Amino acid sequence: TALLGVRAVLAASFERIHRSNLIGMGVLPLQLPDGQSAASLGLTGHEVIDVVGLEGLGPDDPIPRELTVRAGGTDLEARVRIDTPKEADYFRHGGILHYVLRQR
Repeated sequence: TALLGVRAVLAASFERIHRSNLIGMGVLPLQLPDGQSAASLGLTGHEVIDVVGLEGLGPDDPIPRELTVRAGGTDLEARVRIDTPKEADYFRHGGILHYVLRQR
């Protein structure tokens, strides 16, 4: 996924393993606010989303719990689904492989 240029995935919910796999590949899982869906927001899945605030995140900065997402002309607050400190480490390094290689 990240190899294709995908940096984030916006969804109504995530299965635990899918969310974990995204983080392991260095892709940010973003969850829509409760009660909202792609349909209720008028999103088709073909939009390019812009995650505001992610570009300035340094390697030692805390990962925010929410980020503003611009998708299809709509701004919304999405929940960042990085749920553990270890997942935050993996994401900061661009995925689990990069994390492991940098530990040596």
